[in-house]
Amino acid sequence: MERFVLVAEDDPALLKLVTTIVKDEGFLVAQARDGREAYRSLKSGADIALAIVDVNMPYIEGTELVKFMQSEERFRRVPVIMMTGEKSVRTGSAALSAGATAFLNKPFTNGQLRSTIRTLIGAGAQARPR
Repeated sequence: MERFVLVAEDDPALLKLVTTIVKDEGFLVAQARDGREAYRSLKSGADIALAIVDVNMPYIEGTELVKFMQSEERFRRVPVIMMTGEKSVRTGSAALSAGATAFLNKPFTNGQLRSTIRTLIGAGAQARPR
């Protein structure tokens, strides 16, 4: 079974950028434009290696999505990168308290995202064969 990185982001430009970076790292991507689509992707049975989730999304907030992942045995060990444009320290704390593994403030650099992905799931260790 192929492993995916779930990318949940409601900003189309940022969704495209993050998807491109993840694909460049050698992973397949399951895109979600809001929390409801992300939830459906998780429920679909896809093998998720990593989730990159925006904090503020329509329908289901990112922190709620992470809490759901923590409540399901098959997702408890899946690392989660949460990202937000909010500048509140409280937002980062809430994300980590919900179960996120890492937190990125927007705007972040491509290098910051790549480094975080590599740290959490290895430099191509889980990537599909090329």
